[in-house]
Amino acid sequence: MKSLLRPLWRPTLLRRVLGALLLAFALAGTALLVLDFVQFKREMAERPGVQKLADAMAASLADMAEARDAALIVQTRARETNRMRRSSGQLPGDVEFSLTNARGQTVFATHGAGDATTTSHWLAEARGGPWRLTLAEPRLGDATVLGWLGGDLLASLLLAFPLVLLPLWLAVRSGMKPLRDLADRVAQRDAQDLSPLGIKPRHDELKPLVAAFDGLLERLRGQLQRERAFVQDAAHELRTPMAVVATQAHLLSHARSDAERREAATALDAALQRSAHLSRQLLLLATLDEGRVPTAEPLDLAAVVEQALAPLASHALERQLDLSLDAPASLRVRMDRTAFESVLVNLVDNALRYVPPGGHVAVTLETAGPTVWLRVADDGPGIPPAEREAAFERFWRGTASGDVPGTGLGLAIVRRAANRLGGSVRLEGGAHGRGCCFIVVLPTGI
Repeated sequence: MKSLLRPLWRPTLLRRVLGALLLAFALAGTALLVLDFVQFKREMAERPGVQKLADAMAASLADMAEARDAALIVQTRARETNRMRRSSGQLPGDVEFSLTNARGQTVFATHGAGDATTTSHWLAEARGGPWRLTLAEPRLGDATVLGWLGGDLLASLLLAFPLVLLPLWLAVRSGMKPLRDLADRVAQRDAQDLSPLGIKPRHDELKPLVAAFDGLLERLRGQLQRERAFVQDAAHELRTPMAVVATQAHLLSHARSDAERREAATALDAALQRSAHLSRQLLLLATLDEGRVPTAEPLDLAAVVEQALAPLASHALERQLDLSLDAPASLRVRMDRTAFESVLVNLVDNALRYVPPGGHVAVTLETAGPTVWLRVADDGPGIPPAEREAAFERFWRGTASGDVPGTGLGLAIVRRAANRLGGSVRLEGGAHGRGCCFIVVLPTGI
């Protein structure tokens, strides 16, 4: 018995169905009670129950001519009626009787007949031959009427409730079996098994659940494949600079002259810088891939761009490049500063790496309604249209990369950071048909 009742105390569908059924019965019972009460009040106003007694007694008096006989019959009936009322213990007061003849003279009247009014009694009048009979029954209080009607209605509802609950409980229990079977099947799967469930449920209610679960498994498979590819590519990319570091360290330790030592030290420093740059890029990309909600803060984006470009200006001068900025004096937004700086610095750093000496790199910042447009254009070697979408993949190096050092992660970081900011990035051709133009569209957050 306890095992049968235990689901009623837990937050189960059975308890919810039972609660809904109880509420439905309560609402239906209340509606029926109100309807019965209104109908009772209307019937008593049109034809009170005591009227039937008055009509029956008047019919029995119609053939009587003697006042004494008529009074005796009314007196006897009054005594019997009130005796029965008192014995029931449920009806208030006595019914008052009054009998008058054709001349309006009172032939018989009970003690309180003269005090009966329409506010305190239901009145009924009937004529039979020369007699006029008046009856007054004490009115029942509304609470008493509702109690009687509710008692009768409650008995009917209590009888109907188990008859409705049992088939409903059986329907819920049998209806939940396919869901329990599905849960058992999922629970028995290996943690490494991300293959589709392979289930085609017959019930329409389960089809969206199975489809959503298979969709989740598909996304997890894709994420796992991307992570494995990322780890493999990262290991491959780190192997080369680490091998160079080991080689140059060996040459440095076995150098026979100062010139050899300087050459080996310079190569070792370059290899270490490449390794450090690759590690930073990998860490930044991993941070962006965590999917955490960006921390938006009020920013003057024009000032942020100026501050981020300042360290890159010296690099542009070293390579004899023209780095320009076209931006408003102030541009207020709400944005994640770290993610935006990742977009800007990686785009400009890429341009400074690949644009040959004497080239131009132009950064433009402007607003268009609720969005911010960031453009980084150059007149370098550019990227062919067929390769522009692949340029945003991790570790991608284009055919025009040549001997330019790089990790192939910069543009992947740009796209991931732009998506994190709720925006997008696309690649078009640069000015005069040369170079690249990266266009980043971001919401202002204001």
